[in-house]
Amino acid sequence: MITFDDVVKVYPGGGTAVDHLSLELPTGRTTVLVGPSGCGKTTSLRMINRMISPTSGRVLIDGQDVAGEDEALLRRRIGYVIQHAGLFPHRTVLDNVATVPMLLGRTRRQARTDALGLLERVGLSADFAKRYPAQLSGGQQQRVGVARALAADPPIMVMDEPFSAVDPIVREGLHREFLRLQQDLGKTIAMVTHDIDEAIKLGDVVAIFRQGGVLAQVGTPRELLEQPADEFVAEFVGRDRGLRSLSFDTAAGLPVRPVSEAPDLLLDDAGRPAGWRTGGGAAGTFTSADSLRLVTDLTITSPAGMAVRVGPDGKAEGVVSHHDIADHLVRRRETK
Repeated sequence: MITFDDVVKVYPGGGTAVDHLSLELPTGRTTVLVGPSGCGKTTSLRMINRMISPTSGRVLIDGQDVAGEDEALLRRRIGYVIQHAGLFPHRTVLDNVATVPMLLGRTRRQARTDALGLLERVGLSADFAKRYPAQLSGGQQQRVGVARALAADPPIMVMDEPFSAVDPIVREGLHREFLRLQQDLGKTIAMVTHDIDEAIKLGDVVAIFRQGGVLAQVGTPRELLEQPADEFVAEFVGRDRGLRSLSFDTAAGLPVRPVSEAPDLLLDDAGRPAGWRTGGGAAGTFTSADSLRLVTDLTITSPAGMAVRVGPDGKAEGVVSHHDIADHLVRRRETK
């Protein structure tokens, strides 16, 4: 566990970057620090690996004050990922990833063998091993940066806006890769982003900072969307937070109508949705495991105003309209 114990950071000239921060980052989970520019989130992150020292208060890892640890040794057991990857331009991809394990005493051969495995783990084939950073795309460089941070198998990773320097399509792929890796590895991760959507998508816990380095609210993504602490948090997470909160509920309890109540739905010979007779276009399909947010999007964009639930075999099981979803949400709220 990482603990900020009444941490203050005041820079020369009187500017307060972090104002009495007390926060716990749970072990094995991803905590995302988010807020407007200049709110102290990056300053707080860099206190974990002693790149910045607090003016007062303590930063602890598993109860041990990091101020009493050797900086070099501390940083070697904390993976660090930054935007633009920060790779060594004169070293190959393989040697970039192998750097820290070699510093920790592994042989060059063992470090390189492990590095190849890590490249595969972050979605890069062995073909990339001999390339140099300048020969990679931005997304590929970020993957190498993550592999390098994982190379020493650190229990903790700090990530400073790791996905902000790539385009939206590449970022979506990196997000999927990150979630997959974290599900497998269970690292204690502290991440900074300025993007609330990214924070909600990637964080188990999200800490929202306001200007002046003050912690405005900390909680799960769902808690922040459904129970913002004040107007600042409500505005920051967005006015569409009610719709976005549907991402946390599945369609398992959503009643559907018989397929016969959607006469415009075209089915193939196997009973699978083939499109709509009126308005054209494909029929949006979902399963019980999909989110209510997805089903809502499908009904809104459908020319028929409906989405089709399918089973494991792809056959249509029933249909639902956006009005049905609204009625379902009202009933659910009334029973809470």
